[in-house]
Amino acid sequence: MQPTYLPWAGYFNLISQVDRFVFLDDVQFEKQSWQTRNRILLQGEECLISVPVRKTRRDTPIREVVINNESGWRRKHWLTLRTAYAGTPYGEEALALLEPIFNGEPPERLSEFNQAIILRIAQALSLSTTFVCASDLQCGEARSKHLIQILRKLECDEYLSPRGSAAYLEEDNFVTLSEISLLFQEFQPAPYKQFRSKGFVSHLSIIDVIANIGIEATKTYIS
Repeated sequence: MQPTYLPWAGYFNLISQVDRFVFLDDVQFEKQSWQTRNRILLQGEECLISVPVRKTRRDTPIREVVINNESGWRRKHWLTLRTAYAGTPYGEEALALLEPIFNGEPPERLSEFNQAIILRIAQALSLSTTFVCASDLQCGEARSKHLIQILRKLECDEYLSPRGSAAYLEEDNFVTLSEISLLFQEFQPAPYKQFRSKGFVSHLSIIDVIANIGIEATKTYIS
């Protein structure tokens, strides 16, 4: 999976089911994607928060994208997160996870920043998965052939894919190109009580889950 910003619960469900989780940081960066943004609940309404990045070439890989740390965005995001979740049942627990990252020395690159958040949350959720950066594996090719090279280098015999990738994996004939078994993630987010929300808003950042039900309950929720 690409290293995304404040990922949703399904991202951590995927992590929880695998022995090795690969940060796909060597593929092309996509502007206005989950790599730079995510949704939280602010005063009962959806709120999109986005990380500003410096201008890049169209073919720039994710690992090379540089954050624009001169814009003061981290302080704005931190204040927004505090406003959104300080009053929730487990808000302080959720905010304590993010505070060192938002108020510490900022990484220069987007991928490093997103990975720092993901690894910290994964640790809090007691996930023992081994994390690998695709860029460290130096695999070539594109799309499914690129994935197959990564899987072979890691000596994997099964690949658990997000359901959203099914169309291009089928189009590329992944099953016939590879000896690796292809499995698909099946995760449906269950409703939970959200602070000041009239109805359940699905697919928000996992911070919303933790802030509303706590870390211990979130361990069960993602499974």
